[in-house]
Amino acid sequence: MIRILLLLLILVAGAIYSISARKLTIPAAITGVILALCVYGGEGFTGLAMMTSFFILGSAATSWKLKWKQQQGLAESEKGTRTAMQVIANAGVAALAGLVELGYAPFQWYPLMPMMMAGAFAAATADTLSSELGNVYGSRYYNILSFRKDQRGLNGVVSLEGTLLGVSGSLLIALIFAAGFGGNAHIVGIIVLAGTIGNLSDSLLGATLERRGLIGNNAVNFLNTAIGALSVLLLQFL
Repeated sequence: MIRILLLLLILVAGAIYSISARKLTIPAAITGVILALCVYGGEGFTGLAMMTSFFILGSAATSWKLKWKQQQGLAESEKGTRTAMQVIANAGVAALAGLVELGYAPFQWYPLMPMMMAGAFAAATADTLSSELGNVYGSRYYNILSFRKDQRGLNGVVSLEGTLLGVSGSLLIALIFAAGFGGNAHIVGIIVLAGTIGNLSDSLLGATLERRGLIGNNAVNFLNTAIGALSVLLLQFL
Protein backbone atom coordinates (compact mmCIF):
# COMPACT_ATOMS: atom_id res chain seq x y z
CA MET A 1 0.00 0.00 0.00
CA ILE A 2 2.83 2.42 0.85
CA ARG A 3 4.47 1.69 -2.50
CA ILE A 4 1.24 2.44 -4.38
CA LEU A 5 0.71 5.69 -2.47
CA LEU A 6 4.30 6.73 -3.19
CA LEU A 7 3.83 5.86 -6.86
CA LEU A 8 0.63 7.94 -7.01
CA LEU A 9 2.43 10.85 -5.36
CA ILE A 10 5.23 10.69 -7.93
CA LEU A 11 2.80 10.40 -10.86
CA VAL A 12 0.64 13.29 -9.63
CA ALA A 13 3.72 15.45 -9.08
CA GLY A 14 4.90 14.63 -12.59
CA ALA A 15 1.45 15.45 -13.97
CA ILE A 16 1.38 18.81 -12.20
CA TYR A 17 4.82 19.67 -13.52
CA SER A 18 3.85 18.64 -17.06
CA ILE A 19 0.77 20.87 -16.91
CA SER A 20 2.72 23.84 -15.53
CA ALA A 21 5.45 23.35 -18.16
CA ARG A 22 2.76 23.11 -20.85
CA LYS A 23 3.87 19.66 -21.90
CA LEU A 24 0.39 18.23 -21.28
CA THR A 25 -3.13 19.58 -21.05
CA ILE A 26 -5.02 18.83 -17.82
CA PRO A 27 -7.06 15.98 -19.44
CA ALA A 28 -3.85 14.64 -20.98
CA ALA A 29 -2.10 14.62 -17.60
CA ILE A 30 -5.00 12.74 -15.98
CA THR A 31 -5.01 10.28 -18.87
CA GLY A 32 -1.26 9.87 -18.54
CA VAL A 33 -1.53 8.99 -14.85
CA ILE A 34 -4.20 6.35 -15.59
CA LEU A 35 -2.16 4.79 -18.40
CA ALA A 36 0.98 4.88 -16.25
CA LEU A 37 -0.83 2.91 -13.56
CA CYS A 38 -1.82 0.31 -16.17
CA VAL A 39 1.78 0.11 -17.37
CA TYR A 40 3.06 -0.22 -13.81
CA GLY A 41 0.45 -2.86 -12.98
CA GLY A 42 1.71 -5.02 -15.82
CA GLU A 43 5.46 -4.39 -15.91
CA GLY A 44 6.35 -2.53 -12.73
CA PHE A 45 9.01 0.13 -12.61
CA THR A 46 10.68 -1.09 -15.80
CA GLY A 47 7.47 -0.36 -17.69
CA LEU A 48 7.30 3.08 -16.09
CA ALA A 49 10.96 3.69 -16.97
CA MET A 50 10.21 2.96 -20.64
CA MET A 51 7.14 5.22 -20.58
CA THR A 52 8.99 8.03 -18.78
CA SER A 53 11.92 7.80 -21.19
CA PHE A 54 9.57 8.07 -24.15
CA PHE A 55 7.84 11.10 -22.63
CA ILE A 56 11.07 12.91 -21.73
CA LEU A 57 12.72 12.22 -25.09
CA GLY A 58 9.56 13.11 -26.99
CA SER A 59 9.08 16.38 -25.10
CA ALA A 60 12.73 17.31 -25.51
CA ALA A 61 12.70 16.52 -29.24
CA THR A 62 9.50 18.54 -29.72
CA SER A 63 10.97 21.53 -27.88
CA TRP A 64 14.36 21.32 -29.62
CA LYS A 65 14.86 24.32 -31.91
CA LEU A 66 11.17 25.09 -31.51
CA LYS A 67 11.38 28.68 -32.77
CA TRP A 68 13.17 27.54 -35.92
CA LYS A 69 10.55 24.84 -36.50
CA GLN A 70 7.79 27.40 -36.04
CA GLN A 71 9.43 29.68 -38.60
CA GLN A 72 9.66 26.78 -41.04
CA GLY A 73 6.08 25.65 -40.41
CA LEU A 74 7.29 22.38 -38.91
CA ALA A 75 6.22 22.79 -35.27
CA GLU A 76 3.24 21.06 -33.73
CA SER A 77 0.23 23.16 -32.79
CA GLU A 78 0.11 24.65 -29.28
CA LYS A 79 3.93 24.39 -29.09
CA GLY A 80 3.76 20.62 -28.73
CA THR A 81 1.42 20.54 -25.72
CA ARG A 82 -0.03 17.03 -25.88
CA THR A 83 -3.74 16.31 -25.61
CA ALA A 84 -5.42 13.30 -24.01
CA MET A 85 -5.96 11.68 -27.42
CA GLN A 86 -2.26 12.08 -28.24
CA VAL A 87 -1.35 10.41 -24.95
CA ILE A 88 -3.66 7.50 -25.73
CA ALA A 89 -2.31 7.28 -29.28
CA ASN A 90 1.26 6.92 -28.03
CA ALA A 91 0.84 4.95 -24.79
CA GLY A 92 -2.54 3.24 -25.16
CA VAL A 93 -1.20 0.03 -26.67
CA ALA A 94 1.43 -0.30 -23.93
CA ALA A 95 -1.27 0.27 -21.29
CA LEU A 96 -3.40 -2.47 -22.89
CA ALA A 97 -0.42 -4.81 -22.67
CA GLY A 98 -0.19 -3.99 -18.98
CA LEU A 99 -3.89 -4.78 -18.50
CA VAL A 100 -3.49 -8.10 -20.31
CA GLU A 101 -0.62 -8.91 -17.97
CA LEU A 102 -2.84 -8.13 -15.00
CA GLY A 103 -5.59 -10.34 -16.37
CA TYR A 104 -8.14 -7.53 -16.47
CA ALA A 105 -8.57 -7.75 -20.23
CA PRO A 106 -10.46 -10.60 -21.95
CA PHE A 107 -7.30 -12.26 -23.18
CA GLN A 108 -5.23 -15.05 -21.73
CA TRP A 109 -1.97 -13.88 -20.16
CA TYR A 110 0.85 -14.22 -22.65
CA PRO A 111 4.54 -14.34 -21.65
CA LEU A 112 5.60 -11.97 -24.44
CA MET A 113 3.57 -9.06 -23.06
CA PRO A 114 6.62 -7.29 -21.52
CA MET A 115 8.47 -7.38 -24.84
CA MET A 116 5.36 -6.30 -26.73
CA MET A 117 5.05 -3.31 -24.41
CA ALA A 118 8.69 -2.50 -25.13
CA GLY A 119 7.99 -2.80 -28.86
CA ALA A 120 5.14 -0.31 -28.55
CA PHE A 121 7.27 2.22 -26.67
CA ALA A 122 10.20 1.64 -29.04
CA ALA A 123 7.96 2.45 -32.01
CA ALA A 124 6.52 5.55 -30.33
CA THR A 125 9.97 6.82 -29.39
CA ALA A 126 11.40 6.11 -32.84
CA ASP A 127 8.53 7.95 -34.54
CA THR A 128 8.84 11.05 -32.36
CA LEU A 129 12.62 11.34 -32.64
CA SER A 130 12.73 10.63 -36.36
CA SER A 131 10.08 13.23 -37.18
CA GLU A 132 11.01 15.99 -34.71
CA LEU A 133 14.78 15.71 -35.04
CA GLY A 134 14.82 14.45 -38.61
CA ASN A 135 13.20 17.71 -39.69
CA VAL A 136 16.07 19.57 -38.04
CA TYR A 137 19.07 17.45 -38.98
CA GLY A 138 18.01 15.73 -42.18
CA SER A 139 19.92 16.61 -45.34
CA ARG A 140 17.75 14.96 -48.01
CA TYR A 141 14.09 14.05 -47.75
CA TYR A 142 12.31 11.31 -49.70
CA ASN A 143 8.78 10.05 -50.11
CA ILE A 144 8.77 6.61 -48.52
CA LEU A 145 6.60 5.18 -51.32
CA SER A 146 8.39 6.49 -54.41
CA PHE A 147 11.84 7.23 -52.89
CA ARG A 148 11.74 10.49 -54.83
CA LYS A 149 12.75 13.75 -53.22
CA ASP A 150 9.86 15.34 -51.36
CA GLN A 151 9.12 18.27 -49.08
CA ARG A 152 10.40 18.11 -45.53
CA GLY A 153 7.66 17.84 -42.91
CA LEU A 154 5.01 16.26 -45.13
CA ASN A 155 3.37 13.01 -44.07
CA GLY A 156 5.29 10.02 -45.35
CA VAL A 157 8.53 11.93 -45.98
CA VAL A 158 11.67 10.45 -44.40
CA SER A 159 15.38 11.15 -44.17
CA LEU A 160 18.34 8.91 -43.41
CA GLU A 161 19.30 11.02 -40.41
CA GLY A 162 15.78 10.94 -39.01
CA THR A 163 15.52 7.19 -39.46
CA LEU A 164 18.82 6.61 -37.65
CA LEU A 165 17.73 8.90 -34.81
CA GLY A 166 14.58 6.81 -34.56
CA VAL A 167 16.66 3.63 -34.34
CA SER A 168 18.65 5.17 -31.49
CA GLY A 169 15.39 5.86 -29.63
CA SER A 170 14.29 2.25 -30.07
CA LEU A 171 17.68 1.09 -28.83
CA LEU A 172 17.34 3.10 -25.63
CA ILE A 173 13.95 1.51 -24.89
CA ALA A 174 15.40 -1.93 -25.65
CA LEU A 175 18.31 -1.35 -23.26
CA ILE A 176 15.93 -0.25 -20.49
CA PHE A 177 13.92 -3.43 -21.04
CA ALA A 178 17.07 -5.57 -20.93
CA ALA A 179 18.24 -3.87 -17.74
CA GLY A 180 14.90 -4.46 -16.02
CA PHE A 181 13.92 -7.90 -17.25
CA GLY A 182 17.23 -9.32 -18.37
CA GLY A 183 17.99 -9.94 -21.99
CA ASN A 184 20.71 -10.62 -24.51
CA ALA A 185 21.64 -8.97 -27.79
CA HIS A 186 19.01 -11.05 -29.59
CA ILE A 187 16.17 -9.66 -27.47
CA VAL A 188 17.52 -6.11 -27.76
CA GLY A 189 17.72 -6.57 -31.53
CA ILE A 190 14.12 -7.76 -31.74
CA ILE A 191 12.84 -4.70 -29.84
CA VAL A 192 14.92 -2.30 -31.93
CA LEU A 193 13.73 -3.94 -35.16
CA ALA A 194 10.12 -3.91 -33.97
CA GLY A 195 10.37 -0.20 -33.14
CA THR A 196 11.86 0.51 -36.55
CA ILE A 197 9.15 -1.48 -38.32
CA GLY A 198 6.51 0.49 -36.43
CA ASN A 199 8.21 3.77 -37.29
CA LEU A 200 8.45 2.95 -41.01
CA SER A 201 4.83 1.76 -40.96
CA ASP A 202 3.91 5.15 -39.51
CA SER A 203 5.53 6.82 -42.52
CA LEU A 204 3.76 4.46 -44.93
CA LEU A 205 0.40 5.21 -43.32
CA GLY A 206 1.22 8.91 -43.44
CA ALA A 207 2.05 8.77 -47.14
CA THR A 208 -1.17 6.94 -47.99
CA LEU A 209 -4.16 7.10 -45.65
CA GLU A 210 -3.22 10.26 -43.74
CA ARG A 211 -2.34 12.31 -46.84
CA ARG A 212 -5.71 11.38 -48.32
CA GLY A 213 -7.49 12.48 -45.16
CA LEU A 214 -8.81 8.99 -44.38
CA ILE A 215 -7.27 8.85 -40.91
CA GLY A 216 -5.71 11.42 -38.60
CA ASN A 217 -2.32 11.63 -36.93
CA ASN A 218 -3.55 10.12 -33.66
CA ALA A 219 -4.80 7.03 -35.48
CA VAL A 220 -1.49 6.73 -37.32
CA ASN A 221 0.44 6.92 -34.04
CA PHE A 222 -1.79 4.33 -32.38
CA LEU A 223 -1.31 1.96 -35.32
CA ASN A 224 2.42 2.63 -35.22
CA THR A 225 2.64 1.41 -31.62
CA ALA A 226 0.32 -1.53 -32.31
CA ILE A 227 2.51 -2.61 -35.23
CA GLY A 228 5.60 -2.25 -33.03
CA ALA A 229 4.04 -4.51 -30.40
CA LEU A 230 2.82 -7.11 -32.91
CA SER A 231 6.19 -7.11 -34.67
CA VAL A 232 7.80 -8.37 -31.45
CA LEU A 233 5.36 -11.27 -31.48
CA LEU A 234 6.05 -12.14 -35.12
CA LEU A 235 9.83 -11.74 -34.88
CA GLN A 236 9.93 -14.29 -32.08
CA PHE A 237 8.97 -16.99 -34.57
CA LEU A 238 11.51 -16.09 -37.26
